[in-house]
Amino acid sequence: MLKFSANLGFLYPELPLLEEIAAAAAAGFKGVEVMFPYPEPPEKVAEALSARSLTLALFNALPGNWAAGERGLAVLPGRDQDFRASLDKAVEYAVALGCPRVNVMAGVKNFDEPREKTLDRLVDRLGQAADVFAKHNLNALLEHINPYDMPGYFVSTPKEAIAVLERVKRPNAKLQYDIYHAQRTSGELTAFLRDHFSQIEHIQIADNPGRNQPGTGEINYPFIFCELERLGYQGWIGLEYKPTPSAAGSFAWMPGRR
Repeated sequence: MLKFSANLGFLYPELPLLEEIAAAAAAGFKGVEVMFPYPEPPEKVAEALSARSLTLALFNALPGNWAAGERGLAVLPGRDQDFRASLDKAVEYAVALGCPRVNVMAGVKNFDEPREKTLDRLVDRLGQAADVFAKHNLNALLEHINPYDMPGYFVSTPKEAIAVLERVKRPNAKLQYDIYHAQRTSGELTAFLRDHFSQIEHIQIADNPGRNQPGTGEINYPFIFCELERLGYQGWIGLEYKPTPSAAGSFAWMPGRR
């Protein structure tokens, strides 16, 4: 049976983190994911999760200065110390929260440099992340983000992400496959799942257009879910969408919710 995790920031954007956790539990979820748990001390987040028997499936490493437009540190030149500090902070939270996956955001390339040099830096830093995380039995994930939602993001397609991972060559460096982002750049969703299934550690979903819940757009999610079950997918599927018309109503598409 497929497992669905509530992406807290997307499903409950009006709530602070600890209240988001409570809301997801009240909605019947067993797993959650969060972009950044850092506004709260790890012990408080761990307590909130434990009190509701929730599993934290995923969170992101620190992205740099979000307000200034940074969306990850891994490609940014001159940020070696910041990047290493972000790994240490991610380990602190991952261990405390029992979360085995951390998304290492590549970042936006808004600087003048040959793409190959930026790519080399990303490969090196993702390898560093995988090595640091391996000491704690954690996985370093790489996500692709489409250029319409996040202009300039360095890894915009699933194939680009796979090419990076194949250069990193670490068993705990895996793909965070976002079906919504993939549809906006590449399509061929089921074929990609089949071809790269062993490299996928986490999946996120939303429909297109609109980035709302499955059933509101063009993606045939019942077909994709059947394929994931046929392939034997055991990981979490993160609901990273903007619910409409309400969070409660947006879950009617889920197997077992009808």
